[in-house]
Parts: sequence; structure tokens; C-alpha cells
Amino acid sequence: MTVVTAPVVRKSLWRAIAVTVLVAAANIALWAFLNRPAHIADWRGDIGGLAYNPSQRYQDPTKLIFPSEAELDSDIRLLSHYTHRLRTYSSYENPQIPRIARFYGMSVMAGAWIEGRAERNERELAALIALARNNDNIDRVIVGNEVILRGDLPVRKLIQYLDRARAQLHVPVSTAEPLDSWQRNPELIRHVDFVTVHVLPYWERVPRKDAVGFVLGQLKSLREIVDQVSPGKPIVLGEVGWPSNGDRREHAQPSIADEAHFLRDWFNVAAREHIDYYVMEAIDQPWKEQIGGRVEAYWGVFNAAREPKFALTGTVIEDPLWPWKAAAASLLALLPMFWFARHFIRFRVTGLFFFLLLVQLSASILVWMATLPYDFYLSPLDWTMLLLLFPAQLAIILILLINGFEFTEVIWRPFWLREFKLLTPAPDEPQPFVSIHLACYNEPPEMVILTLDSLAALDYDNYEVIVLDNNTRNPEIWQPVQAHCERLGAKFRFYHLEPWPGFKAGALNYGLEVTDPRAEVVAVIDADYEVRSDWLRALTGYFHNPRVAVVQCPQAHREWQHNAFRRMTNWEYDGFFRIGMHHRNERNAIIQHGTMTMVRRSALVDTGGWSEWTICEDAELGLRLMHAGHELVYVDELMGKGLTPADFKAYKSQRTRWAFGAMQIMKARLGWMVSRRSPLSRGQRFHFLTGWFSWFGDALHLVFTLMAMLWTLGMVLAPQYFMLPMYLFLVPLIGFFLFKAAFGIILYRVRVPCSWRDTIAASVASMGLSHAIANGIFQGLWRRKGEFVRTAKSRRIGKKPNPFMAVSEELLLFLALIACIVGMINSSGINYIEGRLWIAILAAQAIPYGSALIGAWVAHRSGDAAG
Repeated sequence: MTVVTAPVVRKSLWRAIAVTVLVAAANIALWAFLNRPAHIADWRGDIGGLAYNPSQRYQDPTKLIFPSEAELDSDIRLLSHYTHRLRTYSSYENPQIPRIARFYGMSVMAGAWIEGRAERNERELAALIALARNNDNIDRVIVGNEVILRGDLPVRKLIQYLDRARAQLHVPVSTAEPLDSWQRNPELIRHVDFVTVHVLPYWERVPRKDAVGFVLGQLKSLREIVDQVSPGKPIVLGEVGWPSNGDRREHAQPSIADEAHFLRDWFNVAAREHIDYYVMEAIDQPWKEQIGGRVEAYWGVFNAAREPKFALTGTVIEDPLWPWKAAAASLLALLPMFWFARHFIRFRVTGLFFFLLLVQLSASILVWMATLPYDFYLSPLDWTMLLLLFPAQLAIILILLINGFEFTEVIWRPFWLREFKLLTPAPDEPQPFVSIHLACYNEPPEMVILTLDSLAALDYDNYEVIVLDNNTRNPEIWQPVQAHCERLGAKFRFYHLEPWPGFKAGALNYGLEVTDPRAEVVAVIDADYEVRSDWLRALTGYFHNPRVAVVQCPQAHREWQHNAFRRMTNWEYDGFFRIGMHHRNERNAIIQHGTMTMVRRSALVDTGGWSEWTICEDAELGLRLMHAGHELVYVDELMGKGLTPADFKAYKSQRTRWAFGAMQIMKARLGWMVSRRSPLSRGQRFHFLTGWFSWFGDALHLVFTLMAMLWTLGMVLAPQYFMLPMYLFLVPLIGFFLFKAAFGIILYRVRVPCSWRDTIAASVASMGLSHAIANGIFQGLWRRKGEFVRTAKSRRIGKKPNPFMAVSEELLLFLALIACIVGMINSSGINYIEGRLWIAILAAQAIPYGSALIGAWVAHRSGDAAG
């Protein structure tokens, strides 16, 4: 017995504290690195001019919701501290602006909004002329804003409006367009008193570091054009700026730091070069998001709450609140990290750091996701999507942590705490009497006979075999098995049960009634298994320990080496028994399987026998025996081998049944798993609560797929109502897919003795079951009773069916997702990072359904799977 001394305990305690503190400090350091101050040239003068749209946070001029005069006064008073010039875009909507601006000593470049509606244009032009005549602080006017760029009017029509304004006003008149509009229509230059150009490097995909140079280059090009038509005519930069948020446009990244950097650099350059300009724009306008995309809401020097986004002097930090967020993330993760480090201090240091970093990363993502909405102007539709996504992302994080724990323990444990090997009994050691129960239903008689012959060859004296044929109607199938049992002798007894309730559990309960009274152990195998001769001799010794109720060996397979479908499914099954069962065995929490299992008869009978209310009676029995305080032993030795499912339909059907049964058990035994008074240990409750989380992930995958397809349909058919989700919401989803795939592949390479090709094939087989598992989860949650569907291990038909009949739903979902991807590409979604990420997510969502199609095709091409 190992005695743990106080100094050792203290040493492990301080080690756990040190690792936890180091990871928490690393988290704060990462937040600090991502928000390191940007050192930018100061600006201490006035801003040359600000383009001003006056709408408040929830106002929208397209819906005729305008600010009050008090709100306008408050805005203009605020802006007067930063500039003495404003530019407006409409004279009809907010005619008070020039008058209020005059009060604060500001001049106005007033605009008339010109578009395709002649009646509105006339109102705007009349309002502009009236304002210019009545307000001497209007020093120039703009008739039309990007009218040619939008294609609202032909050039000749715009010229008519310009000429009318020039004829009635004594202030300079212009129209505002980007450079290419002036280049293509040089005649327009003759009809303006000054040339107003918009240069926004972001829209031209220019990196922020090159943006000021780009603006100067555009102005130089325009100067050359203007001088060819009207030498010396003034040029005004009507819009220049950089957005603080929104979609990346290739090399152009919106951010507060980049906006500050561009504008402060620009202010200094413009002052030195004596450039006349107006910044696009004074205050963020969230309503523009609906008409121009998400980035349109974030061009302001001030946010919609009228707070400056950055200072004009000193360093600039992207997120000034990052210390609070970093501290919240570290505090959220601190106790879970310390608890894990304290309880699993035996793991190698690399493993401890890895999992603690995963916990800390998860906490940071949660804090980030919770605070992210406050960095954006979210519409009700955005909030709806966020409220739907946040629980899903929380579930994804939990699944990731659960998988990460398994990954850490398997990769970085120094040794298994509970590892059981084959026993070598002493010559005089007593043999417990074993009653072997073989339940079958409509199985090929030659397959069952092979199993019986392997049982007859057991190197063990004290056993019997009870064959329980459950509701097989055709005598030609069950009578040859009965005859073979008679030939094998008194140890073999055959019972034909028809009609008989309770599926396999009902048959096994009958077997208990007819079991030899001497039996101490009940062993169960499937009808397709060949067992090793030393199965009982090498394992029954574990029952000398009165606490042991179950000895379980892996589910293993034969005759798969030369059949591509059987091969891929064999390795898919093998992964769980080489990885997951060891992980669960560490805490006496294995899943009992209904084959290659031995159960102490008294424990089985005393706890109620096999449960007929669930179609996964074996897993339920294992949980029930743990609840009764028994030990379950897992021995990772291939003591028997059966056949894999015959085809993809059978493969899917088996996994649907397992998922359905898991939900039956979860609903019936939930109290055992959540109650603190439950005799189940924390480890057992953890594994039985979380062990099926990956299957919940498959159900979540289906839900998200359907939601994603509906959202994509909305974006393609009604883009005015449905927008791309912000890429920041999508990055964690992409990260989850990558982490989960990496965990699975690395564990396979470490624990499963197969080639890379077999690893990939097993992954395809596993992913191809996603839809089947999702169906089982939802049916198990909604329905109380399920039907025990026999898993076909051989096909006895002449003509092969269509390979895709078994995966018709997966085929429809796969084609629907491909259609969504094509729709996104054709609707220009590929031009934005959000669009490309959304397409990547749709593609990732399609992988399980494509895998099912591959699996079905491989099964079809593998020939008759009778083996």
C-alpha cells in the first residue's frame, strides 16, 4: 500500500496552483497582446469637415423616422468642438441643421438628395435653394450624391438639376461622385463650380497602411482630369474615412485602431497638403446596414451613442474594456482549472497545460461571445440569431471540453489506474459455473452453428450454453440450430420462444429462469461470434472479488480484411473500445455491451434482471449495477469476434437503436445522474451524463443544418431581410469542427493499430452515422417505447438494392446544402469573408451526409457482405 505523505500533498497542491496561475496569466497576456496600444501620430487641430447624417440609434429616414430639434442641437453642439464645417445629404428631411449650425459658428455644405423619383427630387431641390438663400452659413451646395454611380439618373438629367441650382444660387454648386464617375463623364466637370469626389480606400480593398497614399493618388489622378477640362477648378474630398467594424474586404480590415490610424494620419497629411475634405462620417448610422451591408453602420468618428471611438492624441486601444474581459475570463476559468489540476495532477505537465488552456480558451470565448453584441448595432433579426446561436455554442464548448478531457487522459496519462489483463488461474483454483446465453432472432443457421462450435471448444469445464431463439417464425431457420444443440450434448440447451415479448431482454430473462441453479456467472454473446477457447478460463477469476459484477471484453470483428465496407466499419467500432472504454474504465463507468460480457448472476437477479422497457438493455444493466455499488471490469483483449453489419442500412439501424436506447436510459435514470444523494460516483455520473454528448452534437448538427439552409434561402431570396452572420460568430464554429476532427484523428493514430487509410475510412464511416444518430436521439426524446431492430450481419438476397435507398434523407440534405453553397456563390456571398466562412460552414455541414453516401456506395461495391 502506498502512503501519501503531507509534504507530497503540499507539493502537488502548489504544483496545481502554479499551473493554474500560469494559464490564467497567459490568458491575460493574450488579451493584452491582441489589444496592444497602437502608436499613431497625434492630431491637435480641428477636423477639416464632417459628413453628418443625424439619425439616432433606432431612427431610420427610410421609414420616415427623423431626429427631433433637441437631438439635432445636441449633435451639432458636440461636433462643434471638433470641426467648424458640416456636410449634409438632404435638405428636405432635416431643414433645421443650417440654422442650428449657425448658432454654433459652423458652416454647412448642404446637400439635395437626388434619385430616380422626380417628385422627390423637386422637393429636395426646392428645399436646398430655400435653405441656401435663408442661411448665410451655407457656403456651398451638393446636388446629388453618387447618382451616376448608383445609376439613378443619366448624366444629362443630373446636369439639368445642376444647371438649375447654379442659376438660382450665389454659392458654389457641385455633385459628389467617386473618381471613375468623373473619369467616364468629364463633361460633368463643366457644370459644377467645384469637383466633389469620394475616396474610400476600404471599398477598393486597400490595406490601411497604404490607404493615405491611395487617397493622394486618387486626388492626383482627378486633378489631371479636371485640369484638362477646367484648369484650376477646386477639388473637394466629399468623403474620406475608414470603418471601425463590419466585414473584412480582402486586405481592408475594419477596426477602431485602423480607423484611428487612418484618420489621424490623414488629418496631418491633409493639413500639410492643404486638402479640402469632409470625413465620412461624423456619427455611426446603424440604419444604413439594411441598405448597404453591415460595414455601412460603422463609419462614424463617434458611435451611435455619441461617444468618441478613439482619442485624437496618445495611443489607441482596439478594445478599451479588454482588461475587464480578460479578468472575467480568468476568474470564470480559475476554479475549474484548479479543480482539474488538483484532481489530475498525475497527468504529465504537457497534458495539464493543454487541458487547462482548453478550459481557459472556452471561458474566454464565452466572455467574448457574451460581450460581442455590445460592439455591434444588432437588429432584432441579429439578436434572434444570436439567442439561437449562443446556447448552441455553449453546447459546442461543453462537447469540446468533454472530448478534450478524453484526449488529454488518453495521450498524457502516465499509466491507467484501472487496467485489467487476462488471468492465469492456478491449477487448483475453483471454476465458477458459467451459464452462457445466446439470444438469436431470424439468424442464418450456419452462422449460429459456427458460434456454437466455438463454444463447444472452450477450455473450461464448468459451463452450459442456453440458446434462446426469439420469435423466429420460419422453422427452416431455427430447427437446424436446435438439432445442432442436441448433437453437441447436454451442455447445450435450445429454447424456441414464440410469441415472446420484450425483444432480446425478454428472451434473456427467460434464460435466467431456466439457468442451472449452480451458475454463478451469466455470460452473453451474440449469435455471430466465434470465441477464444480461453475466454472463460482467463477471466472468471475476477469474480473471486465479491465487488465485481461485470467482466466485459471488446466488441470485435472477423472476416473484414478483404471487404472494404466491413473493413471501414471494423476500425470505426475499434476506436471506441481502444479509446472511450479505457477512458470510462478509469472511473468504473464503462458501457456494458450485450456481447462478450459476463455478469454475476446474483447481482443481475437482485437488481431486476434485464430491463425490457429499453432497447439497450445491456447499457442500462451496467448503469444499474454501478448504482448498486458494484465494480465493472474492462479487459481489452479480443476474446471473441463477430461480423460487422451487412450493409449501410443495417449499420445505420444499429446506431439509431443505440441512440434511441441511450435517450430512454437518460430519461428514466436522470435522477441517478444528477442527484447528489445518488450512490453513483462523480466519475460515473460525469460519464453517463456526458458520454452521449457527442451524439447530442449530431442532433445539434441536424438542427443547425436545417437552420443554416433556411437562413441561406432567406439571404439568397430576400437579402433585404436576411444578412450574413458576423464572421466573429462563425469563427468558433469553424474552430470546433477543426478541433474535433484533430482530436479524433490523433487519438486514432495513437491508440488504434490501423493505417492512415483505415483511419480516414473509419472517420468517414463514423461521420456517415451522424444523421442516423440524430434520428435516434430525437425519437428517443419524443417517444417512450422503441422497437428492437435486429442488426443484419449477412445479406441473403439475389439482387442488390439501389445503394442510396438506405441514405435517401442524407442524399436530400447533401443536395440541399450543395444548392445552398451554389446559391451563396451566385449571390456574391463569396466576395466577403463572412460569405466565405458561411460557405465553409455549409460545406462542413455537408461532410457527414456526403460520408453517408460514400459509406453506402462502398457497401454496395463491396459485394455480398455475407462474409
